[in-house]
Amino acid sequence: MEKVILKAAQRASLGKDGCKQLRREGKVPAVVYKGGKKGLSVQVESKNLFRALHTAAGENAIITMDIANEDKNIKKIVIVQEIQLNPIDESYVHIDFHEISMKEKLKVKVPVTVKGTAVGVEEDEGVLTQIIWELEVECLPTEIPEHINVHVEKLRIGDAIHVKDLELSQNVTILDDIEQVVVSVSPPHVEEEPEEAPAEESGEPEVIKKGKKEEDEAGETEAETPPKTSSGEAKEKK
Repeated sequence: MEKVILKAAQRASLGKDGCKQLRREGKVPAVVYKGGKKGLSVQVESKNLFRALHTAAGENAIITMDIANEDKNIKKIVIVQEIQLNPIDESYVHIDFHEISMKEKLKVKVPVTVKGTAVGVEEDEGVLTQIIWELEVECLPTEIPEHINVHVEKLRIGDAIHVKDLELSQNVTILDDIEQVVVSVSPPHVEEEPEEAPAEESGEPEVIKKGKKEEDEAGETEAETPPKTSSGEAKEKK
């Protein structure tokens, strides 16, 4: 594993205002914890922190922190515990480190990486789905794997790789459920053809026909009914 050294300085400026001032100066406020002990407040250069966390080990890098403390330097072996980022520009806001012992096992999350192309995808147009992207493991700091590789070349449609199928060093213990599916290959998705809409009947709508018929019937009724006469007109005819 690559050795990472990060220079730091004990931090005197505490509180929100002090932290804001540090960030304006290109520094990141941080705290180093160990067990239940009170944390040590430190500050690190943002550019140095970026380099330390962008090695092959990523956030699981074992970092030797060289802390300037008044007239002497303190060295601590640490691992990243939590990172706070600015949601707008993703700059570092605050970081927590956890002091570790190289002789004691620790629990960390390790990314899962798929390797190769499944034969079920290449030949049968199946779909490869990755369900698990990281796994929690327990091991000594020197045994932390950078990635957990999953080789999928032999997978055909209907095949899957479970956690229990992964090959790791005997010194690394996976803490997640070993029956979980990591990746699987499913049949290609087939889109159903839409049903054809029934053909529309030709001619005028029924409501128009009925209206026309009612008008004709009304005309015929009026023609058959003789006009009414007043009583005076009846007498003159007599």
